[in-house]
Amino acid sequence: MSPMRHLSGLVVLTGLLVAACLAAVSIGPVDSSLPRALDALASAWTGRPQDGAALLVTGIRLPRVLTAVLVGGALAVAGAAMQTVFRNPLAEPGITGVSSGAAVVAVLLLVTGVAVTAPWTLPLGAFAGALAVSTAVQLAGLGRRSGSAATLLLVGIALNAFCGAIISAVIANAPDGDAARSAVFWLNGDLSGRTMSDVALAAGPVLLGAAVIVGCCRQLDMLDLGEDLARAGGVEVRRVTHLVLAAAALTTAAAVSITGIISFVGLVVPHLVRLLTGPRHTILLPASFLLGGVFLTVADTAARMLFTPVVLQTGTITALIGAPFLLVLVLRRRRIAR
Repeated sequence: MSPMRHLSGLVVLTGLLVAACLAAVSIGPVDSSLPRALDALASAWTGRPQDGAALLVTGIRLPRVLTAVLVGGALAVAGAAMQTVFRNPLAEPGITGVSSGAAVVAVLLLVTGVAVTAPWTLPLGAFAGALAVSTAVQLAGLGRRSGSAATLLLVGIALNAFCGAIISAVIANAPDGDAARSAVFWLNGDLSGRTMSDVALAAGPVLLGAAVIVGCCRQLDMLDLGEDLARAGGVEVRRVTHLVLAAAALTTAAAVSITGIISFVGLVVPHLVRLLTGPRHTILLPASFLLGGVFLTVADTAARMLFTPVVLQTGTITALIGAPFLLVLVLRRRRIAR
């Protein structure tokens, strides 16, 4: 695909993201027309006084939408990077257990109240947990032999079960019921109640991790051809692998720290982008970030509005979409293996 078509594709995805964001801040149980939503955003930008309807848009819906864009993009980029490093189409932060690793430390900080008194410990602790699980998956040698897709699922199931047991033990011994309930609700993945402080807390780690991954585009293209060819092309495979997985763990941890576990975004989005643009990472990674933002923004809007007045958690919608998608991928690989 030519560079001009790459650029036009990114422009289209950017337009879709803007449209999804404008729709999300306009739609809700209390409807706001698009012109009123735009006026509210303009008043917030210029510092004009805002009425109640405007504060609904800028104080409640806008932080939620920005969180969806940030987290969706982070998980999509992390998933695309992990699929290349492991050379496995089923690799994704949720399936490999990286999200659960981040959640173990995050729940511990939430239940003990440390995250309340020192909010900066939440992304840092989540990163440590995500990095630990990512290292464990890497040490398993996944993606370097045939049949590793099944191995990836089994290791992911084991790690998720192990992390889940630790989380259950922490919640069961929570010092008070409110802390336990908030941790359980957080684990299901949701964007409600997000504030601009949450966006600011996650933005730095997410953008830093994504920038590191995008900076390794050439090396990832070579790794996609195989480790032997990558080495022949001058790629330091071990160093690049460690760097990319650490950056993927950082973006995943930052996302998990403010929304809880939201699965399948990193699985579904990169595959859709590859179908549209091909495997080159110079277009795959930025396009995955944009489409990940669109995907999670739409999923969150659906969670709020699909069964009004009943509100679903965002992670429920992504699971309803992603679980059948995973099943299709597994069955497709099984047919190819035959």
